[in-house]
Amino acid sequence: MQEIELEYVTPQNWEMIGTVDPSFQRALDSLSSPGIVIGHRLISPGDELALLAEEADSMASRSDAVLRASGAARIVGRQLLARLGNPRCAVPRGPVGAPIWPAGVTGSFAHDDRVAVAVVAKCRDVAGLGIDVEPAEMLPGELLELVATPQERRKIRDDPYRGKLIFAAKEAVYKAVYPLDREFLDYHDIEVDLADRKAVVRNGRIIAFRFCLSPYLVVVAVT
Repeated sequence: MQEIELEYVTPQNWEMIGTVDPSFQRALDSLSSPGIVIGHRLISPGDELALLAEEADSMASRSDAVLRASGAARIVGRQLLARLGNPRCAVPRGPVGAPIWPAGVTGSFAHDDRVAVAVVAKCRDVAGLGIDVEPAEMLPGELLELVATPQERRKIRDDPYRGKLIFAAKEAVYKAVYPLDREFLDYHDIEVDLADRKAVVRNGRIIAFRFCLSPYLVVVAVT
């Protein structure tokens, strides 16, 4: 991805800075479907200023880097909410970290140290959504056994991205199902089938997901 120079921003102009990568957005658009909108923002200095008071209060103990990424994610979230007909509103962090969306809306945030992504839909269209974004690189070997079940590890073979893709899929699936089941899940509580693009949770719930690799690994899980 082409490097983008980030200029200093002020509270008056941070949301006007062009921090969207068109090729990455096209990849994200391929993961959307009717009623589901997806967007991103390249995290920029000053994005923490986008946090509304209620949002900032809900994450007061977070680091500056996390606050900046959270602000970037909420810029995207508010843009997507506007497309669904919702006015500008706060999306605070809940007690266990999940965002608290306006009534009638479900969605998810994710970020790494460079990009923030969001996915949003009306509850009448989907029951739950989850998204994860990861650098397109191999999952460290010491983490593979922690994340992947024996059956999943047998299917990874020599593909360098499958381990990281399984990790991202499980993160997205957990975000999609937690608001519905309120159950904490271990990585081995979710079995991922990359070929069928489905995951099975320990309670029997089956979740569909989609993914892209351009230039990040992004997974969207939909109940």
